[in-house]
Amino acid sequence: MHFRPDKPFNQLPDLPPKDELETAPVLKATTRASRALAELKGRTHSIPNPTILLNTLALQEAKLSSEIENIFTTNDELYRGLAANGNGTDLSPHAKEVLHYRDALWHGMNAIRDRPFLSTDLAIELVNIIKENTVGIRNLPGTKLHNPSTRDVIYTPPEGEDLLRRKLANLEKFSNDSASELDPLVRTGVAHYQFEAIHPFFDGNGRTGRILIILQLIMNQLLEIPILFLSRFIIEHKAQYYRSLRAVTERREWEAWLLYMLEAIEKTAHGTTEKINGIRDLMADTIEDAKRKLPKRVFSKELIELIFEQPYCKIRFVEKAGIAKRLTATKYLRALEKAGFVVPTKRGTELIFVNHRLWRLLTDESVPEASPRIGSEKMRLRRVRSGGVS
Repeated sequence: MHFRPDKPFNQLPDLPPKDELETAPVLKATTRASRALAELKGRTHSIPNPTILLNTLALQEAKLSSEIENIFTTNDELYRGLAANGNGTDLSPHAKEVLHYRDALWHGMNAIRDRPFLSTDLAIELVNIIKENTVGIRNLPGTKLHNPSTRDVIYTPPEGEDLLRRKLANLEKFSNDSASELDPLVRTGVAHYQFEAIHPFFDGNGRTGRILIILQLIMNQLLEIPILFLSRFIIEHKAQYYRSLRAVTERREWEAWLLYMLEAIEKTAHGTTEKINGIRDLMADTIEDAKRKLPKRVFSKELIELIFEQPYCKIRFVEKAGIAKRLTATKYLRALEKAGFVVPTKRGTELIFVNHRLWRLLTDESVPEASPRIGSEKMRLRRVRSGGVS
C-alpha cells in the first residue's frame, strides 16, 4: 500500500484490518470506557422524560459538532430555533444547519430502534437531513482535504461512486457483524476511521460520522438514547484527532487512534453523567421549590418538566402539552416568572419564558436578563467562560 496525500486513496484497505487491534493498552482502555458507559446508561433512567435530555444535551452536541466544521451560531439563537421548531424567519443559515443536525440525530435514533442495522442508505439519509439536499454519494472527482493553516493537501479520499459504494458495503458488513470477536467499542473506533477515510459525501462527512458513532453504541446496547456526544472532546483535542486519523492512513498505527477514541468515550461518558446529575438535581429542587412557592392551582409536575423539556418555553407549549388553555397557560407562566423559575423576554411579537437556571447549567453563560418592564424586547447576554468551548 502506497499512500500519497495528493492522490486518491483508492487502495484504502477493507475491514477488518489485518493489524493487531486489541493490544494490552487498548483492552485496558476498553474496560474503563465500558464502565463509564454503563454508569451513563444507568443514569439516564434518573430523568423521567428522555426528551429533556434530547432537547438539551443533543442541541449542545449539534452546536459543537458543527463548530468542528467551522459552522458557528449562538446558544440563544439555537434555543429560539428549537422553540420555533426550526422555522424561525430570523434564524441564520448556520443555526438552521445546526438544528438539521439535531433532526438527523432523532431520525437515526428512530431508524436504529425500528431496525438495528447501520446501512449506507441510513448514512445518506442522515447527511441529506443535515445538508437539506438529496446529493448523496460523491460522484465527481476533486475532493481534497487541506491543512487549514498551510493549505497543503493532507488527504485525498477514494474517488468513483462505484468504489465508494463498495467500500461502504464493506464498512456496513463490518459494523453489523454481531459474530465479530472484536469488542464493540473497538469496532466503533475502527468503523469511524473507515467512514472518515472513505469520505463518501461532498460535505457533512464529519457530522454524519459522529452521529454514526452514537448509533453504533445504541445498536450494541451500550446506550439506550443518543446522549454520548464526543464533539467537545474532539474540539479540545482537535490536533490529536486529525493526527491520529492520519497515522492510521499513513502507517497503520491503530493503537494510538483506538486509545484516543476510547479516552474520548470514557471522559465524555463521565462528563455527561455529571451533566445529567446536574439536570436531575436541578429539576428535583425546582419541583420542591415550586410546591412551596406556586399556588396549588398552578403547580404540577408536568408544568415543571415542560420548562426543562423546552428551556425557551412558550404559551402554546403549555397548551400543546394539555396542561391548560391559552389564557390559563399565560397565567401559569406568569406565576412561574413571579416565583423566579423563568425569565421573560420578547422576540419579535412572541413572548418567551427562559428557564434561566437550566440555561446556565447547559451553556456556561449568564442568564438572559429581562428589563425592569416585563415583556420588554431588550435582552442582554453576558458570556461567562468556564474553560473550553461552550
